[in-house]
Amino acid sequence: MKQISLGKSGMTVPAVALGCMRIGDVSAVQARRLVDTALELGCNFFDHADIYGKGGSESLFASALGMAPSLRGQIVIQTKCAIHDGMYDFSKEHILKSVEGSLRRLQTDYIDILLLHRPDTLMEPEEVAEAFAALRQSGKVRYFGVSNQNSMQIELLNKYCGNKI
Repeated sequence: MKQISLGKSGMTVPAVALGCMRIGDVSAVQARRLVDTALELGCNFFDHADIYGKGGSESLFASALGMAPSLRGQIVIQTKCAIHDGMYDFSKEHILKSVEGSLRRLQTDYIDILLLHRPDTLMEPEEVAEAFAALRQSGKVRYFGVSNQNSMQIELLNKYCGNKI
């Protein structure tokens, strides 16, 4: 499978990521077959979000995979946070809580890429920067990014996050 550079991260990933939004709707056997097929085809990049299946998609993915340390080192896990209870929340508290939940459900010690899922018009960029710094320093998240943001929102976050987005 074709590999691409992922932004400024220095990571090389497959040009295609397997979106896991609906994986919670299948059996563990079907989920394992899906993941095994992706890996056989060279796709080791898996996209999640804490809201997919109310966290169930992350849980089923990890249990179906039997998240062993040897396997974890061979895959790239991306997950998203910031949507809950029908609203968007970029607060430091919510970001940290969301990551802890994803780590538990994904049965891993770290997330390769954390994305802020949808824009929070009431965000405090300093809080986002504090959350990202804490997550990076603790080794819980390697890289950060955004999903569904416009260039001005990205520029604002980058200003506070030291151009790490």
